[in-house]
Amino acid sequence: MSLPLALTLGEPSGIAPEITAKAWRAVRRAGPAFVLLGDPSLFPGLPLAEVSGPEQAEAAFPTHLPILPLRLPAPVIPGRLDVANAGTVIESIRAAVALAQAGRVGGVVTNPIQKSVLTEAGFPHPGHTEFLGELAGTGAPPVMMLACPGLRVVPVTIHLPLRDAITRLDAALIVAQARLVAGALTRDFGIAAPRLALCGLNPHAGEAGTMGHEDAAIIAPAIAELRAEGIDARGPYPADTLFTPRARAGYDCAFGMYHDQALIPIKTIDMDGGVNVTLGLSIVRTSPDHGTALDIAGQDRADPSSLIAALRMAADMARARSMTR
Repeated sequence: MSLPLALTLGEPSGIAPEITAKAWRAVRRAGPAFVLLGDPSLFPGLPLAEVSGPEQAEAAFPTHLPILPLRLPAPVIPGRLDVANAGTVIESIRAAVALAQAGRVGGVVTNPIQKSVLTEAGFPHPGHTEFLGELAGTGAPPVMMLACPGLRVVPVTIHLPLRDAITRLDAALIVAQARLVAGALTRDFGIAAPRLALCGLNPHAGEAGTMGHEDAAIIAPAIAELRAEGIDARGPYPADTLFTPRARAGYDCAFGMYHDQALIPIKTIDMDGGVNVTLGLSIVRTSPDHGTALDIAGQDRADPSSLIAALRMAADMARARSMTR
């Protein structure tokens, strides 16, 4: 029997409570089972089982949503942020990671957080990925991968203004991330010989230097270094042709050099089913590939597809990782 997953609270005034309830209804019979670390008051009318540990989740899951109670200090109004609840949101993440590190859950799935309200409360990290790196890092900075059935993609630089992202980009960063991703694709996804495709930074991947020098000066040497290590890295390819169906069949993961270069393709291909995966942690972690959607919170309009996909991917990753131990 596989271990249940830990699902975090997320922003309580957003759509997290709604997609949690809908995801439980969708997977409660076939799984994967999960335990929510959150406030029972957010789920009126839903059958809940307050548990003292994730070990009790499996038996309860087909008929009741298992929940490890974390009480919010302030009432929740859908669509209205309250900084008073930020500490509980953070504690839910911290506690879920601790359960995974202790081997009591198979992995962590995080509901969307509202970074602005956490920052107001003194949270020092730009997002989940950086916080998880502090809690469960392995010595190298974690890598964010976005995945759906048709595409896996990694942004080499993430939450930076475009001008700063170009300045930050260098061969060492690309090589370090590609090494980590290649290892994770084998360990967590069962891909024996991962194929990596790297976008160029400039139009037409620089067009032999006529449209920028970074592709030849930074990206091509990184690819050569990776190939010398036995990693199947290819490119740099023009980003405007790398994400066609024919091109996607030729690689297992693509690398965008900056945030939007990577995220636009996957959100275009599968906005509802995309999953955010953090690679390079000591634990399995996935998340829906969307935000808190405050504008539709409490209106029964939220689509749980991405959360369901995140739960299933986390279970698959945990299973693959357990087979390589």
